[in-house]
Amino acid sequence: MTGRSTRRGDEGGSVTPLIIGFALVLAVLVAVVVDASAAYLRRQSLDHLADSAALAATDGIQGREVYTGGLGAVAEIDEATARRYAAAFVAASGAERRYPGLRMSVTARDDVVVVRLAAPMDLPLSVPGVSTPRVTGSASSEVRVAP
Repeated sequence: MTGRSTRRGDEGGSVTPLIIGFALVLAVLVAVVVDASAAYLRRQSLDHLADSAALAATDGIQGREVYTGGLGAVAEIDEATARRYAAAFVAASGAERRYPGLRMSVTARDDVVVVRLAAPMDLPLSVPGVSTPRVTGSASSEVRVAP
């Protein structure tokens, strides 16, 4: 014998904690990727809805007057009217059923309408004790008058 130990029993349990640790890290990474992907898709959907609502607001503001008399030199946008048209579009689209807790804000200045939407989201792989995140989307529409 050269003095080296040939017993392998001393190292028997050292791989198990390593495997468990890697499995936990992998599970956390999968959860983060799944949740981030779901939140990204929700944001894209809310952006699309906000874009459509902003277009509906600017399209509906002047309505019949555009076709009968034109816009004139300036296309002034009334915020209350823009809000009404955007809300009507969102209600007709059924978005409130798809996104429970949906909140909308509409602002208008000069010739621009900005629609912001926010909705809570239940993450597919949520962590207990963590509050429900709110996903937002926004879009704007501008009315330009060409001379």
